[in-house]
Amino acid sequence: MATNNFDVQGLSDREVIDARSKYGVNSLSFKKENGFTDALKGLAKEPMVILLLVTSCIYFISGNIGDGIFLASAIVLVAGISLYQDSRSRNALEKLKDFSQPKCKVIRNGEVLDIKSEELVVGDSLMVEEGTSITADGIIVHSNDFSVNESILTGESLPVYKDRSSADNLIFHGTTVASGLAIATITAIGNQTRLGKIGKSLESIDEEKTPLELQINNFVKKMVIAGLVVFLGVWIINYFHSADVLDSLIKALTLAMSILPEEIPVAFATFMALGAWRMMKMGIVVKQIKTVETLGSASIICTDKTGTLTENRMSLAKVFTLQENHITDTTEKVTNDPEWKLIRLAMWASEPIPFDPMEIALHDAYVKTVVTDERADYRMIHEYPLGGKPPMMTHVFENSGGQRIIAGKGAPEALISISNLSSLENKQVASAIETMAAEGYRVLAVGEANFSGDDFPAKQQEFQWAFKGLVAFYDPPKKNIGAVLEGFYKAGIAVKIITGDNAETTGAIARQIGFAGFDSCMSGDALMKLSDKELKEEVKKVNIFTRMFPDAKLRIINALKANNEIVAMTGDGVNDGPALKAAHIGIAMGKKGTEIARQAASLILLEDDLSKMVDAIAMGRRIYANLKKAIQYIISIHIPIILTVFTPLALGWVYPNIFSPVHIIFLELIMGPTCSIIYENEPMEKNTMLQKPRPFSTTFFNWKELTTSIVQGIVITIGTLATYQYAVSNGADEQLTRTMVFTCLIAANIFLTLVNRSFYYSLFTTIRYQNNLVLLIIGITLLISTTLIYLSPLTEFFGFEPLHAGELAISITIGLISVAWFELLKWQTRKRTDIS
Repeated sequence: MATNNFDVQGLSDREVIDARSKYGVNSLSFKKENGFTDALKGLAKEPMVILLLVTSCIYFISGNIGDGIFLASAIVLVAGISLYQDSRSRNALEKLKDFSQPKCKVIRNGEVLDIKSEELVVGDSLMVEEGTSITADGIIVHSNDFSVNESILTGESLPVYKDRSSADNLIFHGTTVASGLAIATITAIGNQTRLGKIGKSLESIDEEKTPLELQINNFVKKMVIAGLVVFLGVWIINYFHSADVLDSLIKALTLAMSILPEEIPVAFATFMALGAWRMMKMGIVVKQIKTVETLGSASIICTDKTGTLTENRMSLAKVFTLQENHITDTTEKVTNDPEWKLIRLAMWASEPIPFDPMEIALHDAYVKTVVTDERADYRMIHEYPLGGKPPMMTHVFENSGGQRIIAGKGAPEALISISNLSSLENKQVASAIETMAAEGYRVLAVGEANFSGDDFPAKQQEFQWAFKGLVAFYDPPKKNIGAVLEGFYKAGIAVKIITGDNAETTGAIARQIGFAGFDSCMSGDALMKLSDKELKEEVKKVNIFTRMFPDAKLRIINALKANNEIVAMTGDGVNDGPALKAAHIGIAMGKKGTEIARQAASLILLEDDLSKMVDAIAMGRRIYANLKKAIQYIISIHIPIILTVFTPLALGWVYPNIFSPVHIIFLELIMGPTCSIIYENEPMEKNTMLQKPRPFSTTFFNWKELTTSIVQGIVITIGTLATYQYAVSNGADEQLTRTMVFTCLIAANIFLTLVNRSFYYSLFTTIRYQNNLVLLIIGITLLISTTLIYLSPLTEFFGFEPLHAGELAISITIGLISVAWFELLKWQTRKRTDIS
């Protein structure tokens, strides 16, 4: 057996360049929608833009050219802001796509290289192994125990075994490797692959809307309907009063504009996309935007052991030979014959081209131990893939002289059950397993069989096995894992270990890292015997699940979900796929995870670092909290705008039309950046990761929070209407009254922005939060508002009148008081929880 990639040299650099120029890049290119055009189409359907357009046209028709030009300019400005926000979202998502693009291994110039899948060319020697996604079509030139899941093309869920001599020796883009390893010469890339020719089915896949998105859309639709009803009512009332169709229409449109909360869907899209982008910069690729919304609710993290809690840096640490009944440390060079033979046999039981960390460790140990490397002298003539419960695998090798090696390895229980061990030998093996597992070693058993014919048994267990010994690997815990667990526990998130390893090894590692509940565990077989009702109760108590297989993992996830937990699941192997898909948040490892795991997951940790999940959950909670602040702000500030427009009109006050469309659109332009820019950039509050996860069923519009926003809005309305009455009672004309009411509303808007930065901590705490955009946006708002009131041409256009110091102070003070009361409410809340 040669070790140099079976003498496959692959293409040279020159041949790669020539093939790329001839056949192009390996990417599927179908009809793509133009993002900018789509954004424009969506903008044209926005109710606010339609209202602005209609109102602008009415002004032009009625000869009010100045107001018409202003509203037409406002349409351009609103469109510009919307397109900018849309562009930010789309750019963030495009960058996420680049990060989540699959990689592949190729042999070029005789070396194995990791490249992006789009860099594959026709003629490349592609190496695919268990758990990877095949990224082009090709013909197999070498394989070991190779099977492929082709369900994406055929609908058949069972894997198909293939090799170079089989009738079907082709691999296809989009399929996944179920077992083994193969090297294939690429015959088709991109649109020329079988999957590429299917074409149209891949062009558009609509993502299902999340519960939060549905809630927001439903709320906005209700507000649009309410706006339409009020619009018609006000139009009719005004028409009966004035008999002027256009004038009454403008007044009705003013109120309709004040009702529409079009900032809410914009804020949602912006927060989700930019949240995903922020996480990508932290080393977390979000494949599905809805995951950002779910993260803040995660109540349980299910993690595997190897590669997540541990380094996945296997080294052969100890061997136990049954012949000598002795455990030997292999960190030093092994010179004893029985130990050397055991390592040699364990290597032969491994894949010829190893990709599993334990098999790589065995090959490395073999090279360090032997005098003469025999691997080039033998070829594999038969193999049995990893299978059975507990699992084992077998390889049959033969050299040119007819000498045969039949080597098997797997879970100790698997080899013990098929070997004729005496009672004493059973005790000796059990004692060795217990000793090594208790120290945190991962233990495999090794056996040997003899068979002279070519009519190999159907199952590997049917050989006559001789139990030879045990090999133990050490995979050290990650240095930061204790702190990571502490972070989860503080955030009220339970952690459960789900592993294929045995109870002793897992328990030892759990003790070393300070894992809560290391003393109770359950095996996969025991779990499968429980009813669904029993399992729902057991998963509450048990934190370590060992000897797990795909069906058992899936049952755990479903049982936790049945208990109304929001489940995050980490995984990197083929067997983790179903559970990753079933979990609310599937988390795959970016470096050592298989492509199947990455495809099934909704998050990818680029550095395989579980500490990033603490950061991701913190980010999810921060995004949710900030989006809630933004939406509550929008609701609170819309109420005084609506009622300030409607109340003087409905009650027949002296100045019934205190605001016109130009005032409403100006206020809308202030509110949009406030909610989408300031609140999106808010840092996480210091108590965020000390709170329990929010139930996923929690909505933005529960009565407590909605009532808070409504009360805030009503109190601000009282302030603006009080300002109105104060001005009128002091003999103010319409222009002065409008200016004072407008100033009060602007002041209330600024103070509301600051107060609502936290619904718990005081303004004196939040003012120290690091968010430079707060001062920038507020500064711009103050500058523009001052200009409108004191710069003559603009003052006349908006129907304002410059305010004296006393009038300005009264307007600002009333605006401040109408918001400041909420600080007293927050103080009482803090007092109740005894946290200052």
